[in-house]
Amino acid sequence: MSTHVKRAFKYRFYPTEAQTAELSRTFGCVRKVYNMALAARTQAWVTRQERVNYNATSAMLTAWKKTEELAYLNEVSSVPLQQTLRHLQTAFTHFFGRRAKYPRFKSRKKSRKSAEYTTSAFRFRDGKLTLAKMTEPLAVVWSRPLPEGMAPSTVTVSLDAAGRWFVSLLCDDSGVKPLSANANAVGIDVGLEHLLTLSTGEKIANPRHERRDRAALAREQRRLAKKEKGSANRARARLKVAKIHARIADRRRDTLHKITTRLVRENQTIVIEDLTVRNMVKNRRLARAISDAAWGEFRSMLEYKAQWYGREVIAVDRWFPSSRLCSACGTLQDRMPLHVRTWTCDCGVTHDRDVNAAHNLLAAGLAVTVCGAGVRPQRSTPGGRSATKQKPSRREP
Repeated sequence: MSTHVKRAFKYRFYPTEAQTAELSRTFGCVRKVYNMALAARTQAWVTRQERVNYNATSAMLTAWKKTEELAYLNEVSSVPLQQTLRHLQTAFTHFFGRRAKYPRFKSRKKSRKSAEYTTSAFRFRDGKLTLAKMTEPLAVVWSRPLPEGMAPSTVTVSLDAAGRWFVSLLCDDSGVKPLSANANAVGIDVGLEHLLTLSTGEKIANPRHERRDRAALAREQRRLAKKEKGSANRARARLKVAKIHARIADRRRDTLHKITTRLVRENQTIVIEDLTVRNMVKNRRLARAISDAAWGEFRSMLEYKAQWYGREVIAVDRWFPSSRLCSACGTLQDRMPLHVRTWTCDCGVTHDRDVNAAHNLLAAGLAVTVCGAGVRPQRSTPGGRSATKQKPSRREP
């Protein structure tokens, strides 16, 4: 049985000078409208304790367009401007739901440059995409074709820091079919020496993408630091640094896609550890290596692919002592410093630290699926809580 999922197909394109000017104006207007709406909502709450919703900001936008000062907002398509108000509404919804911080103003230099078009603001025919206010279609490099019979419902155009233009087509894909069920289950322990260690004994090497370009990145960053702020030379130097960062991110993302796709195809149940990466990167000695490993991105890829294809991802609580627990006899060691990679239990079994941790994670995850949680409900994608709580969190009441 196939499932309906929203899939985004991202392509690179090369705009003409006229299209570049039009999109740049659109990005600027989107940023202006977002900031003005955010300021209006903030002011209304501070002065009158009033919550302003999307409909009110939409009426504000209509009034702004009629003023002489903001008449230039009429020069671009109205759809991206309305969409940015919807994004602001979503941001406030997440804030009031305590899922995110208070929305921040968009910066001209630092914020992501993008504009979202709905079906009324673009035309997609015969493999050609034309946006509102444009006479020519975008020169899109179709690196892979859209699935047959699929039409985009939303188009997002963006410009990254490296100067590359991308268009993302959001489609309703009804052709995603769950994979045939199997009895395979695997526990995964993430690390730095090896990116992943599986309970099968397999170890996946850590590519260390950032280390490969570290010398080139440091050289270009030194050159950037010497350039005068606001100069054309500084802009060119900044672009060189951004291109190196983009190359590193592209390689990392490609590697994670290949690994997560293979794991989802081969295993019915995947057990991982519920790590708080944002707290772990506060370690000054390991922050760069942890960020380069991208454990958070690995987990998010694994979870959405498992949801698509009928697999299950279980996250064991972060306090579960997977490394200190003997997978043979269950003896818990008092201490296990990071430099200890192999250790021998009192029962006589010698363990590889990472393989032993993967075995314990798998056992903890399967214990819930077979006989129920021992201490707390097992966290299973999506949502829920983790099963094994060996140590109480200081933030919990």
